Amino acid sequence: MTPQEQSRAAREIAGRAPVIPVLVLDDAAQAGPLATALVAGGLPALEVTLRTPAALDCIREMATVEGGIVGAGTLLTPADVAAAVDAGARFGVSPGATDRLLDACTEAGLPLLPGAATATEAMALLERGYDMLKFFPAEASGGAAALKAIGAPIPQVKWCPTGGVSPANKGDYLALPNVICVGGSWVAPKDRMAAGDWAAIEALAREAAG
Repeated sequence: MTPQEQSRAAREIAGRAPVIPVLVLDDAAQAGPLATALVAGGLPALEVTLRTPAALDCIREMATVEGGIVGAGTLLTPADVAAAVDAGARFGVSPGATDRLLDACTEAGLPLLPGAATATEAMALLERGYDMLKFFPAEASGGAAALKAIGAPIPQVKWCPTGGVSPANKGDYLALPNVICVGGSWVAPKDRMAAGDWAAIEALAREAAG
């Protein structure tokens, strides 16, 4: 899979819904019901961040949920890529980009949303063939105004802003012509997951998808 093919596949996945849930999970037992609720609410693409010991097991569980497309976030190294693919991840997300990480995803055939926060980073990734990127950390990097400014000279690059995105500001990002979707954690609150209130999470997903 070439970088161009990776980006094309990543853009297709990102275009499935306006929000990609960004999930930090400590308990693999929650993964299946959570994914089922989010998919039922209209959010099929799910990013499980590799920030907890349970993350890979959660990806394995979510990979079995019909209609879902589970991806691995916080990819930092080639080893992360190999572990994510082995667990069943169908796309990857990284906070930034290194040559080794990009090469590993290309070799593994894993569609990737590489992170960038500046015009220079976007140009470097575009030069390698990536035109679907993650804008991170979105709010700390200037928010929708900054992404609008970057889009003026580089309109061919499309984005998924993540980091500080919330129901209050997601509309500002989604109104931009260079934004395909946003990533956010608000659709899976920890208190609702702890309570097993999957109906509430499905309702939050449905609201986000709408």
